[in-house]
Amino acid sequence: MTSSKLKIDFVSDVVCPWCAVGLNSLEQALRQLGDDVAVEMHFQPFELNPQMAPEGESVAEHLARKYGSTPEQMAQNREAIRQRGEAVGFTFNMDKRGRIYNTFDAHRLLHWAELQGKQAALKHALLGAYFTDGRDVSDHEVLADVAGQVGLDRGEALAVLAEGRFADEVREQERFFQAQGISAVPSVIVNGRYLIQGGQPPDVFEQTLRKIAAEG
Repeated sequence: MTSSKLKIDFVSDVVCPWCAVGLNSLEQALRQLGDDVAVEMHFQPFELNPQMAPEGESVAEHLARKYGSTPEQMAQNREAIRQRGEAVGFTFNMDKRGRIYNTFDAHRLLHWAELQGKQAALKHALLGAYFTDGRDVSDHEVLADVAGQVGLDRGEALAVLAEGRFADEVREQERFFQAQGISAVPSVIVNGRYLIQGGQPPDVFEQTLRKIAAEG
């Protein structure tokens, strides 16, 4: 039997906890689909904090200012996210995540990684670097280290970052998806027509993708 083919644009940020949950959940769903569906996945850029200062900001201060969250609400949200991550095989060490950073350079590196066939590996590694290890994913040395860990050339990664490569391409993609109405992430766009929003459970992703594949 010929499998259906789906193109998935996973619009997300590397400092978005629900993006980490959503990605691992989606990939679990794809494993459950097995050979029934062939998927071509691309990671598209979205900056949660495009105006963030270079030094970043305290996560607690940022959430209190942006959402009005109390310390109790933050603690409840952290635990809920930790549990959801654990359920899909992602480890959150929220006590290590002291600051939130601008991610434009990380998105430039992800654009370059796609050209090298390593985008998914780098995406996972960046999410882990931030949420599991508490590293500064705006720092060029950290970004180059993470690139090297997934088999990319560390020196070339540094050059990409230092020279500002792919800035125009990333900005263009950001504008494109914003123009499509994407204002929250993760947003999973299938075949350019169907939208699955948020860090859904694997079964929800699986059922929705099966339905889309059946519609052709």
